[in-house]
Amino acid sequence: MLVYPDDKNLQYSGRIDFDDAKHPKLVYPCSYVKIKFTGSSLKAVVENKRSCWDNYMGYIVDGRQGKKFLPPSGKITLELANGLGGGEHTAMLFKRMDSCHVVTFHGFMADDCAKVCALPPKPERKIEVYGDSVSAGEVSEAVDYAGLPDPENNGEFSNSFYSYAWMTARKLNAQIHDVAQGGVALLDGTGWFAAPDYIGMENVYDKIEYFPELGPVKQWDFNLYRPHVVIIAIGQNDNHPEDYMKEDYNCEKAVKWRAHYKVFVRKIRSIYPKAVIILSTTILEHDRSWDDSIEQVTRELNDKKVCHFMYTANGCGTKGHIRIPEADKMSDELAGFIGSLGEDIWHDEKG
Repeated sequence: MLVYPDDKNLQYSGRIDFDDAKHPKLVYPCSYVKIKFTGSSLKAVVENKRSCWDNYMGYIVDGRQGKKFLPPSGKITLELANGLGGGEHTAMLFKRMDSCHVVTFHGFMADDCAKVCALPPKPERKIEVYGDSVSAGEVSEAVDYAGLPDPENNGEFSNSFYSYAWMTARKLNAQIHDVAQGGVALLDGTGWFAAPDYIGMENVYDKIEYFPELGPVKQWDFNLYRPHVVIIAIGQNDNHPEDYMKEDYNCEKAVKWRAHYKVFVRKIRSIYPKAVIILSTTILEHDRSWDDSIEQVTRELNDKKVCHFMYTANGCGTKGHIRIPEADKMSDELAGFIGSLGEDIWHDEKG
């Protein structure tokens, strides 16, 4: 039995391209489609379009997680479960990686006699994250390299499920839209994403599809998801190709960065007038001057719902990407901070 993508009992989360409801595209990390079903087996039919790395999709069936390798292009059927016992089962197919690839979902395949059941509603709380590879969970599964530079890899260790971002959302029982891309900085022409014509978060944040190499660029409709909390975790890849902030805090480029950062935060504020906005970087090693700049902008904004959050090991916790134990600790700190802001932050805009 083929369960089509527009089946009313399927549940989606994340910035997903639904222009073709029968063939939705998963772009961002943490995006997922979930199903509750009866029967002994489940497969997923997907079509991949690769830019870089080896690409994998993640899945969780009845609480057990796995991953499936994707070919660079073309349609493929992924076996997610077989030999399941009787009763109802829950499965989630999710995007482990950022826009190093885009996946078109063509549906689930279940037993001929299977039944698709309604899922519980998603959490009412909503979080949105704007970040880079750390927010996407890149190289998170390389747990033997905690605190160390990354091992040689080709994408197999990247898993958004273990990003501090998704961990934080789960600890707060919140939905998440993770607008995170490895290598991205704030400004075009800096960072590492889309070399050699680097694309900055200024040109990613308002898109559903944002990487021209993978298809037409499309705008995102912000009315489709209204977060209560927004986390802006940008300011680590910005030191490439030149760490001008470290070299001279008051140089022309540094002043320009702070001005653009302030404009970016104000854009987010204009889109979400009542959201709490948390400005941060992460524990990945970087010069303190970037955090000082964020603190300066926070003071200048003088907005009681814009705050600057620093982790215990901010900027000095590791030379490599954030591994699962480190992300767990980060999410404990971040979830604790958000929790300290009180229940009122979770009220909807109309409330």
